[in-house]
Amino acid sequence: MLVHLRRSLVMAALCLVFFGFVYAAAGTGVAQLFFQHQADGSITANGSTLIGQNWSSPKFFHGRPDDTGPYAANPKEDISGGDNPLIANGVSGESAATNLGPRSAKLKADTEALVRYWHRLGVNPTPDLVTTSGSGYDPDISPRDAIVQIPMVAKATGLSPKVLRALINKESNSAEFGFLGASYIDVLQLNTALAKLE
Repeated sequence: MLVHLRRSLVMAALCLVFFGFVYAAAGTGVAQLFFQHQADGSITANGSTLIGQNWSSPKFFHGRPDDTGPYAANPKEDISGGDNPLIANGVSGESAATNLGPRSAKLKADTEALVRYWHRLGVNPTPDLVTTSGSGYDPDISPRDAIVQIPMVAKATGLSPKVLRALINKESNSAEFGFLGASYIDVLQLNTALAKLE
């Protein structure tokens, strides 16, 4: 009986040490060695490159509409902003996709409101610019999404479309490993580079 109890306690202690400390330390070490920027939160002077920011000024390129137009925060109505997965229930949600399907009148109205929002800014929006991301925090847009915003940014900043197009090309990242996903631009990095040109 004592032999079994001792074996059980030794095994529990070994598992606690290995899985509770050694495994966690090894994971942290690998993350710091190979992915330090991401492991440290990807924080820059202007925010995190892994979380979408709320760009509302026409002087900057905008990301996905996760906190824009009908999805904007409204403290008076206790709406935290962003893509609201519980909007159909009248409760402010957090990050995630909405439960609204393609036949939803609310989704159609929100999308039409976003199209009008972009048209007021002088932009003919792409589908990504009028639809929210799955997480509600997407920090990236496609180069095409940035190119259609050139007239808005050029008018607000006084920079020429040629300069802005060159900036977009410079800040574009190709698909991961050349074949996973599509080319993308981190909006925070694009706007940080844009601010240096002004």
